Amino acid sequence: MTTSNDEARFLELAAQYIGDSSIRMHGVVARTDPTVLASEVVRLNRNVMQAASKGVDPFLQPASFQSLLLESAQCATQQSGASPERRSASRSVSRTMPLSQPGSSHPTLTQTARLLREGTVTCVELAQTALDKVTATQLSLNAFLITWADNAMETAATLDRELRAGRDRGILHGIPLAHKDCFNVFGHAATIGSKARPAVPASTNATIIDRLELAGSINVGTLNLSEMVAGPTGQNPIFGDCGNAIDPERISGGSSSGSGSAVAAGIVYGSIGSDTGGSIRIPASLNGLYGMKPTYGRISRAGCFPRAYSVDCPGPLARTAEDCAALLQAVAGHDPADPSSLPGDVPDYLGSLDHAALGSQVATLDLGEGYECDPEIATVFEGFVGSVEQMFGTVRDVLYPEVERCNALSDVISKVEAATVHAQWMRQNPQTYSQSVYTRTETGLHIPAVRYMEALVCRIEVLQSFLREQMQDNDILICPTVTIPTPLRGEVDMDSPDAMMRTVRALTCLTRPFNYLGLPVLTMPIGRDSNGMPIGAQIIGRPLSEARLLSFAHLMSATA
Repeated sequence: MTTSNDEARFLELAAQYIGDSSIRMHGVVARTDPTVLASEVVRLNRNVMQAASKGVDPFLQPASFQSLLLESAQCATQQSGASPERRSASRSVSRTMPLSQPGSSHPTLTQTARLLREGTVTCVELAQTALDKVTATQLSLNAFLITWADNAMETAATLDRELRAGRDRGILHGIPLAHKDCFNVFGHAATIGSKARPAVPASTNATIIDRLELAGSINVGTLNLSEMVAGPTGQNPIFGDCGNAIDPERISGGSSSGSGSAVAAGIVYGSIGSDTGGSIRIPASLNGLYGMKPTYGRISRAGCFPRAYSVDCPGPLARTAEDCAALLQAVAGHDPADPSSLPGDVPDYLGSLDHAALGSQVATLDLGEGYECDPEIATVFEGFVGSVEQMFGTVRDVLYPEVERCNALSDVISKVEAATVHAQWMRQNPQTYSQSVYTRTETGLHIPAVRYMEALVCRIEVLQSFLREQMQDNDILICPTVTIPTPLRGEVDMDSPDAMMRTVRALTCLTRPFNYLGLPVLTMPIGRDSNGMPIGAQIIGRPLSEARLLSFAHLMSATA
């Protein structure tokens, strides 16, 4: 039996090894207390060992994960078609139970698209208004890193001429957008929120940027983000923190911090962010937006700077589910330039908003002890469940006891892959990293390779189990997006390793598991706390069920 003395001695030896091996094995200066690193490495190591305790199927390969996503989606499609009993359970909801939608005072993307076609506004006017709003809000929000005023106005003038000539590129024609500064834009050196990466201008656009340009959107500029796309708070010691659009003294959430702030403040109509463990959903939730982390591989990652190749997902943030659908429609689909891109046609997300979720069986996802929410969040979520029951019938409660293990498996993948991406810069320019990002990345250097491979291979069985047990009889699962109210920026300590890890866990413990599972998740606003800050709920579906999730959120928002 292992005693506390044995454990203490083991951690002491592990800390000594880690302290020595950082420079000797990896050529990286150790900037974190080896005891803190050792404790985290041991915790992750044990969780993965437990997940793989029954052994790893030697015939499973990590690449099989994407095949499973496709197969599961195809099976769900073949079995689709709700029973008469379940169809009758979906009904209109009385407007006496409103769902709060912070930020809804700003015109939506789809509303503005109609105004353009009516001739009420022009593309040039929209672009100029967006640029004026950047100037008016930059001091308080710090949402933008760069604005491309001249290019935006020239593009807008061209798009106006096209509309007059009868060429309409679609719903995004003439719509001002701005995106997280982690996507390649020709001629621009993306900062990734850091000074560690050499500033090399991109020779091509990211696939997402190309598709949005083709759809006629106006790229106003690049948005602030957490350093190296790593961090759920939106704080950035290099370019300055990003303020929350509802209360700039509070965190915006991250790492797509500028995306959440700029869209919620009405500066632009939508944004594309990226999500490794909640980096779209957290800022969307804290700013009262809709944010979609799609199925892994649904949107191309070509030209998107990675945090972790195996779990990263780009996705949209917008003020309504309909606007999210419009953005997803433009960027989703197979891309030969991205080996992880899933094949297959893109559904009509906009055209199915009114019906794709009808008849869905909905369940709440209970994550068990250690994942309890703040009482205010729990109360608002309970009210949301009541509204869901009015529209979709009985909402079951489904327990997922494996969430801690799932979080650890995802964390191992993220940390090892991030360490791989950053090792050279950590050797060359360690001083350019903040302590919090350095600590989280440095951890990945010391996780055994066998644990990383186990985490990749176990992913297939963990997903199979989740689909078989938690989603077998359910089309949609719902749970809160974050467990705590939006903190004040001064309350969040990202310099102390222990405090930093507690903050990261509090903000990501409900979001990170679904990156590991590769499932689509949409966060939507469901109310506010006593400080007037938004509260969000996650809407979770089977692989490639984005249309159902968007429809669910659209139908529920109609109750407001």
